[in-house]
This record gives sequence, structure tokens and C-alpha cells, in this order.
Amino acid sequence: MSHIGPSTRGRGGPGKGGARRADNARIYGNPLPLLFVEPDLPPASASLTRRLTHPNGLLRPRGLLHAVGLSIGLRPTDVINPHCEGVLDLATKSVWVTDPRSVLVLWQRGFFGKGHLSRSEPSWLARQVNNRRAAAQGKMTSEELTARRRAERKQFKLDRARAIAAAAAEAEAAFRERGEVVVPALSGPNIPSAATWRPAQVAQAAQVPQSTGDLTTDDAGDAPATTAGDPAPGQSNTFSADEDEPIEDVEHLQLTLAEAFFLAYALDCLTVYDADTVRIFLSHHPCNRHRTHPPDLWLACQNAHVPPSLDLPSPLPDLHPDNPFLINYAVYHHYRSLGWVVRGGIKFCADFLLYKKGPVFTHAEFALAVIPSYEDPDEQTLNPQDGAPYTWTWLSTINRVNAQVMKTLVLVYVTIPSRARLPPGALTGPACLAHYSVREIVVRRFIPARMRDENAR
Repeated sequence: MSHIGPSTRGRGGPGKGGARRADNARIYGNPLPLLFVEPDLPPASASLTRRLTHPNGLLRPRGLLHAVGLSIGLRPTDVINPHCEGVLDLATKSVWVTDPRSVLVLWQRGFFGKGHLSRSEPSWLARQVNNRRAAAQGKMTSEELTARRRAERKQFKLDRARAIAAAAAEAEAAFRERGEVVVPALSGPNIPSAATWRPAQVAQAAQVPQSTGDLTTDDAGDAPATTAGDPAPGQSNTFSADEDEPIEDVEHLQLTLAEAFFLAYALDCLTVYDADTVRIFLSHHPCNRHRTHPPDLWLACQNAHVPPSLDLPSPLPDLHPDNPFLINYAVYHHYRSLGWVVRGGIKFCADFLLYKKGPVFTHAEFALAVIPSYEDPDEQTLNPQDGAPYTWTWLSTINRVNAQVMKTLVLVYVTIPSRARLPPGALTGPACLAHYSVREIVVRRFIPARMRDENAR
């Protein structure tokens, strides 16, 4: 589903870009799912905001708001809590949100999660509608245009390589026959160039599976697919009767465990259920202290990263201070609390990406590589999930990848406390995060020509 509405201004003209930016600022202006109502807001406006945002009423802020003191002096009706719901899926180590209202809130207010059939924004339904409309109008979808451009680019490279190989063969034949040394030309009328080359026969682009997501967007986020281009060969301007049939939205929002726990514990705006629709309470949350043994989301997130064991299950799982969830959540919570929009960075060989406001506004400026740092080096060998240490080749690779896309690489060292320093049972609750620390080292790839030009300014 796509949640970007059409611009209120006319399309085209010099104000098109400004109108789009204004729409983005209006739609994605709230950095968190919680809404803060101004104290001097008229009663009518406050009730209207409540009806549009949360029909079930308002609740007091809890979690991070109390921890940082944002709730001091606020009335109970000053904070609007959307109360989203999700289901924990241990197989994918994620939380699925299927309610359209919750998906809308979590994406537009803070860019939490991603559509499991999209690259970022849950836009699968909008793409299906646009594909159906494009087929009815005899046009090509953005996915088809992208596939055709890629096929043409591949054909251009093959033609150019074939022409260069033919020129080299002619030069070699001239040397064998006449003893003449001829330098093969890499440009000329016989060598295709990107400016003059045209495909001899444009083949119809292969149909892209509609479940792969939008292929025309970059790391700045998904945009709804648009219809453009000429009719595809063999495509008529008529469409079947299925055009009037509604399309079922089968896409859900997928939250990482760090995102889900941040929303549930720090903001108290997400309720997580397990596969059997049993509510997973936060046993360490102040509102759940009266419960005896509720299923704990904190332990469930840690157990999701523990490999299965053939031994009999124990009542208390074997917790390790270097659990991947603890390390990732410490980094995620750290940068979210500083106001950054934190997204996954697997596309750029990183763990996280940092956006100032969100992927619809600007590209990510920083790529984070999370590196565990053990307070007790001897405990590093005890980690069952411990892999090979990072090498200089790995650092050079990830640094080069991010330098090519104008991102600054940040090495984030998470200090893991030693077991001797942790009190008994500390890992059973989020209070253990006080024993972790986050340090940052910015790495820049040294390019002599670029560095020289920057220093000369």
C-alpha cells in the first residue's frame, strides 16, 4: 500500500518540486508515532485530531518519555498514542504489522519497518493498481521501462566489446601480414558510444515479477510506481474485465526486532503478540509489575538469535552479554534517541544507515558498521556465534562501497561488559543496557586527487 497522496497543487511548472517537498513535510513531519497536542489547542481541534488519529482515545506517555523527562508538565491529553499491534515471527526475526492504520502510522511517523514486498515503503498495492491502469492504457510500467533500459545497456556493452575486439583482430592481422604496428582505436565511427548508439531492434522487456518491489528507486526510499512510456510491442489498448476487480493487499510491514522493541518499550506504542495471539508483555515495564510470569518480549528477542539446541529446554534461557540483539539494539536506541532515522544498511555492506529526517527527504549521510568490543578479551572465544575477526580487506571493501555513494563510514564499537561485572540476572531486563557503551570512529577513504583539491580550496 502506498501512503503518499497526490499533490494538492497542479502538476508541472516551476512549483512542482516545492509542492512535493511541502507534501513530504506535511505527511512525514512527525519523527515519532506519538503525537504531541499543543496545550493551547482549541477543544474542537483537539477532538478532531483525536478522531483522525486514534479513535480509542488518549493515554499517558510512558517508557522513554518518562525516562528523558518529556512528560513533565504534560496533561494526560497532550500525547496521542496510536497503539499499534504486531505479531512476532521467529523464523524471520521480525514483527509483522498487518493493520493498514498501524502500517500508515509507523511508516509516516519515523519510517519504521519496510514492506516485505517492497524495497522500503509498503507500496505493493499502489504498484499493482498502476500496473493494471498502465495495461489498460497500453503503456509500460516503471518496472518494464527499467528492465528495457537494462537490456539496452547490456546490449550496448556487448556491441562495444565486439567492435573493440574486431578492431584488435584487424590490428593483429595487419601486424602478421605487413609487419605494421597499428594501435586499436577505442573510439571512432566503428566503435559504439553511449551518445550515438541506438538499439537495432528493441526487444520487449521481460515482464518483471510484481512481487519484487520497485526497481527504480535507490536508498532514498520507495516511491509509488508511475506509468510512463510508449505501448509495449504486441500490447493493445484494451484490458480484461479483471480491471474492475479489487486487488487484495497481501503486503505487511516488517519490523526488525530492534525497531519493535524500541516501539514497545521506549515509546509504548506497539503491542506484540506471538503466533498463537498470546500477548507478549514487557515484564520489566512499570505497568506490568503486578503480573507474575508474563511472556517477555525482551527475552523473546534474545532467544530469536540463539541457535536451537537438542537439550531439554530450561526454564531460564542461557543469556549472553554479546547476544546480537543486545548489540544491535544498543546501537539502534543510541542513534534514535539522538534524533536520527535509523534504517537497515545491508544494501551498502553496513549494519545501519543514518538519515537526518528520513529516506523521502535526503539520502543517508552515514553508514554504520557495528563492531563488538569485549571488555574481557577472554570471553570473545566463549561466544558460540563468534565469527572470524574483521580484516583490513573487509574494511577496505566496505569503505570503498560507501565512498562511491558519497556516504561516510562510521565504525561503531559496542563495549560488551564482562560477565564478572554484570550482577546476577542483569540480562533478563533492559536495565542491563546501562552497562554497555557506544563509541564511534569516522573512516574516510583517502583519494589523493580529491584530498588535494579539497585542501587547495
